[in-house]
Amino acid sequence: MRAIEFKEYGGPEVLTLVETVTPDPGPGQVTIDVAYAGVNFADLKARSVGYRVPGLPFVPGLEVSGRVRALGEGVEGLSPGQEVAAFLDGGGYADVVAAPADTVFPLPAGVDLRTGATLPTVLPTAHALLHEVGRLRAGESVLVQGAAGGVGTVAGQLAAAAGAGAVYGVVSSAAKAAYALDHGYDEVFLGDTFPDEVRRATGGRGVDLVLDPVGGDTLRRGVDALAVFGRLVSFGNASGAQPWSVGQGELYPGSRSVAGFSILELAAKDPATLRTVAERAFRAVTDGHVDLPVTAEFTLAESADAHLLMEGRTSTGKLVLRIGG
Repeated sequence: MRAIEFKEYGGPEVLTLVETVTPDPGPGQVTIDVAYAGVNFADLKARSVGYRVPGLPFVPGLEVSGRVRALGEGVEGLSPGQEVAAFLDGGGYADVVAAPADTVFPLPAGVDLRTGATLPTVLPTAHALLHEVGRLRAGESVLVQGAAGGVGTVAGQLAAAAGAGAVYGVVSSAAKAAYALDHGYDEVFLGDTFPDEVRRATGGRGVDLVLDPVGGDTLRRGVDALAVFGRLVSFGNASGAQPWSVGQGELYPGSRSVAGFSILELAAKDPATLRTVAERAFRAVTDGHVDLPVTAEFTLAESADAHLLMEGRTSTGKLVLRIGG
């Protein structure tokens, strides 16, 4: 079978198309004939700096859609040929993947395989950020960094569906702002001046919930944009800044709080909880609350081009690789 792997860390050029052995399912596993694989920022970090890479060579890819190929010992509730989406700890850029059955989900009714590849990471992540960790209540205001990205596209729609009083986004260009305004956002701000814009938009109050995948100075500005009793949820460090810390001096004056979320850590340590969150999140698709737009599609051999587009920070929505039929 074909796969994309890298044998050293570096730019998109280190991604190589190779022929390798087709996996068989182990106990508790399912093999899947992959139709589409989602492209995520974590894939870029794995390739460039070894983020969560246990050893080289390594095949990136955290999410796929496709059809069940075979079941390992002890797997129930799935059947060969069934259309599914799966969350992986790497390995998704391939014709066939082996996935833990706990993180393999039958596609919701009405969701095709192309859209299915967008489900496993962004939808549970956005749901957990808003509800399980952010504890959003109807009428509260939300600010989302990276509002035009994969998670941001979903978070805006989910927040609006949950009855948020106002949904604000932060993006890096006017084109991304226009995109975000079509996906649940009431107002979108450009660049690092967003705390001032938040204060203007909220009459000086600030927002109740901030979702931040950037880290560094952007995270600290997000804390400054919080209202009294406001919460910030960190779910990434796209800035590459040094690990941040927030202390009493920043939190006590406004009775604010900061929490964190990682879908990779949740999948590794508590897949049963991930499954519960994912099932809740998937209902937003079947209920018609969320549209999951694929904004660019590449072949498996064009994986490097997909990474280049995402790395350039000009992409919106979700990027996928088309692998099988």
